Amino acid sequence: MQITLSPVRREGRPTFERLGDALVIDGETFDFSGVPEGAYLPAEAVASDWLAGPVTRIAGELHLALALSHGANAPQETLFPDPVQVASDGAVPLPPYDATAPEEASA
Repeated sequence: MQITLSPVRREGRPTFERLGDALVIDGETFDFSGVPEGAYLPAEAVASDWLAGPVTRIAGELHLALALSHGANAPQETLFPDPVQVASDGAVPLPPYDATAPEEASA
């Protein structure tokens, strides 16, 4: 599964998990096994605000885009993320939501 991440400033972040040709978003399963080779399933056809573009199958592999929520102090790797290749079932690896705030100097 090839996932393109589309950064968006939004509070909170769901969990994304691959399960075969399905994507589980915060416990809700979206099954894309019916998407045939070369076809496009528009994002509007999927009842999730986290899908940021069409789902397609290219050379047998699903390609999709997800909204990547981030905090006000997101690091560069989150603001300009690389695509994510998810070869097996499990959690989708994501860049950090926000950078850790530096410790305040004590007076």
